[in-house]
Amino acid sequence: MKYIIIGLGSFGASLAEKLTEQGNEVIGIDTNMNKVDNYKERISHTICMDATDEFTVSGLPLRDTDMVVIAIGENKGANVMATALFKNFQVKRLVSRAIDSLHEKVLRAIGVDEIVHPEAESAERWAKKLCLKGVVDSFELSDNYSIIEVKVPKRYDGVAISDAKIRENYNLLVLTTIGSSVEKSFVGRTINVTKVKGVASPQDVLNKDDILVVYGSNNDIKRFLKDD
Repeated sequence: MKYIIIGLGSFGASLAEKLTEQGNEVIGIDTNMNKVDNYKERISHTICMDATDEFTVSGLPLRDTDMVVIAIGENKGANVMATALFKNFQVKRLVSRAIDSLHEKVLRAIGVDEIVHPEAESAERWAKKLCLKGVVDSFELSDNYSIIEVKVPKRYDGVAISDAKIRENYNLLVLTTIGSSVEKSFVGRTINVTKVKGVASPQDVLNKDDILVVYGSNNDIKRFLKDD
């Protein structure tokens, strides 16, 4: 896949490196030439430019880019301006970094596809989330093994865990499933409520609207997700 990462601070640079290491083509952008030079050997491409300048941004390969991540953290104004600019260019998928709750509300008003909170989420987790189709969240236990939350593939809708043969075919252990339901709050608003269904048993029937929590090697996880 092809990514553009705006802002090569600690989070943006780490994310760009992880995505590059996983075989993706990444353009890392920053206004600081020292950062651009520092990462030019570790990121596919690095460019020193102002991502809030419409004319300059228009020259980027936006149509061929699968995702743009606005990782600017030290300057909320530049973050919002860059986010709005890339939104106006109608990029395929736009992810932006939020510093606080008010900043997040502004980004959501602009219409970003997803919000990043680097203070609570690692670049490794986001790299996996962005690269693997269907991944909701992940927890890396080591360089080779992870626990991931993934949307139940459509091929398993209405199928019991024993019949899905996830362990036999992919060497992955199903730990549990997470369901969601719509409920009314005490003030009358409808809210989505998630509930962990407990330790998975072979008789549990999977639902395409549920989240599947599995453990295994990263290679087996990739194989499992590619078959969807």
